[in-house]
Amino acid sequence: MAVELLLLGDVRARVDGRSVDLGHARQRCVLVALLVDANRVVPADRLLDRVWGDRRPQRARNALSGYVSRLRGLFGPDGDVTILRRSDGYLLTVDPDAVDLHRFHRLLARARSATRGGGEAYPGGGTGGEAYPGGGTGGEAYPGGGESPAALLERALSLWRDEPFGTLDTPWLTGIRAALAAERLAAVLDLVDLALADGRHAGLLGELAARAAEHPFDERIAGQLMTALYRCGRQADALRHYQDVRSRLAEELGMDPAAALQRLHQQILTNDPALEVRPAPGPGQVAAEPTTTVTTTPPAAPRQLPAPPSAFTGREYELAELDALADPVPDSAGTTVVSGSAGVGKSALALYWAHRSAERFPDGQLYVNLRGFDPDGVVVSPAEAVRGFLDAFGVPAQRVPVGLAAQTALYRSLLAGRRVLVVLDNARDAAQVRPLLPGASTCTVVVTSRNQLGGLVAIDGARAVTLGLFTVSEARRFLARRLGADRVAGETAAVDEMVARCARLPLALAVVAARAAAHRGFPLADLVAELRTAGDSLDPFDGGEPAADVRAVLSWSYRALGPAAARLFRLIGLHPGPEVGAPAMASMAGLPPAAARRLSTELARAHLLTERSPGRYVMHDLLRAYATERADLEETAPDRRAAAYRLLDHYLHTGYAADRLLYPHRDPIVLTEPVPGVGPEPLADRAEAMTWLRAEHQILHALVDWASRAGFDRHTWELAWSVTSFFNLRGYWHDQVAVQRTALEAAGRIGDEAAQAHVHRNLGRAHTQIGELDQARAQLARALELFVSVGDRANQAQTQVNIARILEQQGRDTEALHHDQRSLDLYRDAGHLTGQARALNNIACMLTRLGDHDRARALCRQALRLNEEIGNRHGMATNWQSLGYLEYAAGAYRDAVAACRRALDLFGDIGDRAGEAETLTCLGGAFQARGEVRAASDTWKRALTLLDEMDHPDADRVRRHLRDQRQPVVQSGHRP
Repeated sequence: MAVELLLLGDVRARVDGRSVDLGHARQRCVLVALLVDANRVVPADRLLDRVWGDRRPQRARNALSGYVSRLRGLFGPDGDVTILRRSDGYLLTVDPDAVDLHRFHRLLARARSATRGGGEAYPGGGTGGEAYPGGGTGGEAYPGGGESPAALLERALSLWRDEPFGTLDTPWLTGIRAALAAERLAAVLDLVDLALADGRHAGLLGELAARAAEHPFDERIAGQLMTALYRCGRQADALRHYQDVRSRLAEELGMDPAAALQRLHQQILTNDPALEVRPAPGPGQVAAEPTTTVTTTPPAAPRQLPAPPSAFTGREYELAELDALADPVPDSAGTTVVSGSAGVGKSALALYWAHRSAERFPDGQLYVNLRGFDPDGVVVSPAEAVRGFLDAFGVPAQRVPVGLAAQTALYRSLLAGRRVLVVLDNARDAAQVRPLLPGASTCTVVVTSRNQLGGLVAIDGARAVTLGLFTVSEARRFLARRLGADRVAGETAAVDEMVARCARLPLALAVVAARAAAHRGFPLADLVAELRTAGDSLDPFDGGEPAADVRAVLSWSYRALGPAAARLFRLIGLHPGPEVGAPAMASMAGLPPAAARRLSTELARAHLLTERSPGRYVMHDLLRAYATERADLEETAPDRRAAAYRLLDHYLHTGYAADRLLYPHRDPIVLTEPVPGVGPEPLADRAEAMTWLRAEHQILHALVDWASRAGFDRHTWELAWSVTSFFNLRGYWHDQVAVQRTALEAAGRIGDEAAQAHVHRNLGRAHTQIGELDQARAQLARALELFVSVGDRANQAQTQVNIARILEQQGRDTEALHHDQRSLDLYRDAGHLTGQARALNNIACMLTRLGDHDRARALCRQALRLNEEIGNRHGMATNWQSLGYLEYAAGAYRDAVAACRRALDLFGDIGDRAGEAETLTCLGGAFQARGEVRAASDTWKRALTLLDEMDHPDADRVRRHLRDQRQPVVQSGHRP
């Protein structure tokens, strides 16, 4: 079995060429923590620190054990990857060459060994002799040989697909990434030294200039660039770069260049022949004497690019997209549109790439800021831009024709057959750009805009690159570049909060970083406290001039909107987030869905809204804060409240309809009709209801808190009621406790006893599920008292059921049976058929626990027939699960297996994960009792996965019995 474990990019695994699903992020992090120390025991405490840091959850060790168990299952017991438990931790064994991280280090070691074997010092040194955190030092000779050092280095660097460990993000991984970045840079510089020694300096200039800008204090890079410039005949540029480095070191670090760089500077001053490349002599030839002759530069060409951005960080994917553009393709437009929201760094990306790629365009680089979104409204016309380009090519004024069409024709004739880069920055629309396109496949055009410029893509064949927010790791690296790595590493918690409060928007980070840089003595925590105090205000993100003021920059895009789109933008700021669907936007604005969709498309094109998936939109926190500011300033208080009312009505009526589809036999509550302008989403069946609830889960939770804070108390408790079935089915018990507590306060404020009774009962059931039985009993006692007060016999009966479940968990079976029988009496008095079936099932379960199997079987089948008559699928699933438990307890294990399988099918169709987990636990016990040990183990593992995902208290019990391979204590059945 061939195994590949890939860490230098997204964490992946392949077995015999097929991808292996490594599970969610936390489980992949466990695998990384073991692989970095492959073939060495990793203590459990160290693993916990690596995976969770100082944010360990309760039962973290149990969770770690579960993740390791699932990872073992992915690779099998006899594969090339094994994970063994040791007394002091875990040991992952694997061939190091199967892990790209370790293969990278081994290839570096071979390259250095091959160079030493050739009798010369390895150029530039590098970090290969330092111990790498958790892994080998790279100091041993790699077996085999024959490849050149350059080939080995290229192989090592080719293993890097992206940022190591992908999107995984823990404090430990941050340190590992930094160490790896240093190793990778050292390998790149080693490769450059070899290329310089081989005389390939001309092709390196663009790369070296970009790297020197990225690492302004790295003297090794400075020396490489100076050497390449000198050998290309640019002695003055080499000397100028030395003076720049020397000044920067003196001003910012208070030091002089190292002796090696000073020596190189002196050699360039004196045209030292030792700097020249000496071609290797052929057979029978004598090596030529050194010469000081250097090549001359080509004739001048336009060089209009502004200075490259300082401290440019990240954007590897987008840079690769632009790199692909730079190679001319026949019949290709050669144009890329870089679009994104205000402040996201479009111009910085374009200019950084343009400087990095300048050597690929020997015939010139043209640049114009089209000022499409400047606050003064003065947009550069195509005629003005073309005239500037003609001037750059030295066209005499008397040769410039009259009229835009003729000037454009001359411009395109000048560029025909030439390798020229054209950067059109800050474009407003496609009409402003089209006259400036060269029309030659040898030229490359990069356009930046806050609008998507879809017409250029659809009609002119341009490629689109959408620039989003920084990733968390890119934001951290950006701050490290601006503030110093030591300062950022010393206050990781403050940096993380700073990144979050800046919404990962590059402009906001730059403004905050500038303030931190200006006050080097201030702890970053103090600056973050200022951001925290400002709340949702944009005041802290004012850099002192319009281009560095987040509010001002966002306003330029906002002012370009039409009135209807601007109103929708303002209203979206009222939505609690994190995302909003198109139907909810329509209801909030009181618009027909088609009109809202058109306006949301306008906002998305302007990058004031991002369509994350079809029909679902997000805006980052600073955009939302700006939208809220505009709503406060431009919408009246009654209009804002009306929009909030419509929004809540939309989610309430859609959520209530979804609940009725999930659990049609639940006793309903009565809602008022939605206000005009609200269009609840039509849900055809149970599957659509579940899909909608999954998509809106976080929003519904947030809306309950939001409605309560805004004073919409009726919406608050009715929303909490409407999500109860979904939260119960998915096992979101902690979410259930949170929303019901909020709902209880709201129901109390309006003095509605029936509402309070419902919330107390829902809260009591949630406390029961997470094992907080005393709190659960108190809530249920209050619910029962209130249901008696309002004369609701059906809900009295259901509360008796819930109390019985607490008593059952406490081992008070006889008392539990009494409450179940009382619930049956109440349901019969109320003529409630669903409740009667429920009570019969619960009595059967209790009789099973008390050993009366025959009577229990009869009652359970009576309940099943009643549920079949009324079409209650959830009740039928419960009955089959209870029959499985009954037959298990009676020793009829074959019948128990059959009944549990029927229950699993129904619970799976319904989407009841808690019911599935409980049934799987019972089924595993039946398999174990029949001697089918492997089937029992696999079944309990499935149950454990569900229980862990729900953070269910039964998880530890199942995990314990899985570990000890003993028959678990099977519970008495799932309770509705």
